[in-house]
Amino acid sequence: MCGRYAFFRWSPAFAALPGFPADQAPHWNLAPGAQVLLLRRCEDGLRLDRVRWGLTPAWLSDLTRTPAQARAETLAEQPMFREAFRLRRGLLPANGFYEWRGTARKRPYWMTAEGSLMYFAALWEAYPVEGYTYLSAAVVTVAAANQRRPLILDEAAQAAWLDPQASPQTLQALLGQVQPPLRERPLATLVNDPRLDAPECLTPAN
Repeated sequence: MCGRYAFFRWSPAFAALPGFPADQAPHWNLAPGAQVLLLRRCEDGLRLDRVRWGLTPAWLSDLTRTPAQARAETLAEQPMFREAFRLRRGLLPANGFYEWRGTARKRPYWMTAEGSLMYFAALWEAYPVEGYTYLSAAVVTVAAANQRRPLILDEAAQAAWLDPQASPQTLQALLGQVQPPLRERPLATLVNDPRLDAPECLTPAN
């Protein structure tokens, strides 16, 4: 399950994108419920927005049920996701994500791909409250052995995912795209604490 990721390093070109927050801070331990950056396409082009990680459709009445993940296999059918899948797709930029493995005692691993940034497929929703509209998002996940990992899109797939004219066939093909090889590094257990948001999260295992 993709339950934590990090976004602590970005390029000047990325920071020049419309909407990049002037007060954007590096984060090494983003968890569901956190404020994260979403890249999406608007009428005047690409822009970044700060959104809550936990999808909140406008019709949702129980705000304790805001999913942080959406399974790629059922996006088109699930009432929670199908309209966002059709109309509101975005990308979550990240430097890497964490994965826990093991039986008796799970060990955290730091997972990265080539390049300084990776982009996770995401869905977003708007939730109006008293004259203000809040944005929220869920990361799309795919099966990986006995894990769920974020769907990572390369540059061409990113453009197709964000294209409002993308056909259902194109979108389904993106959901089944072969994932890039990932580098992994076993970590100390400091990252297990969701309150720790510092470089120490990446402390290697002894």
